[in-house]
Amino acid sequence: MLETNACITHAQDGPDEWHIAGVVVHAHPAHRRAVHDHIAGLPGAEVHAAGDDGRLVVTLEAASFRSIAAQLDVLHTIHGVLSAALVYQHGEDAASMNQEVGDEHTA
Repeated sequence: MLETNACITHAQDGPDEWHIAGVVVHAHPAHRRAVHDHIAGLPGAEVHAAGDDGRLVVTLEAASFRSIAAQLDVLHTIHGVLSAALVYQHGEDAASMNQEVGDEHTA
């Protein structure tokens, strides 16, 4: 099993960003539980749903897009993973994470 720290930061990346990505991972059904547990143990990764057919819905969080890309690379190396598809990625200034978000639907 590959041992790695998926939350890689690069010296040129500022700590002033925050990125989140949505990924659909397809694992061989026979390895579904092991893949789930491996991903759940990675820094910055969370498994939100898993199907008996081997599909998993995963989010990745990191300080830069490069770190997200490194995490995605790690997902591809996990034994039993058939594919990992990036379906969503968003980056923000880290300071905006502390801003209160209003509900524009309230009267």
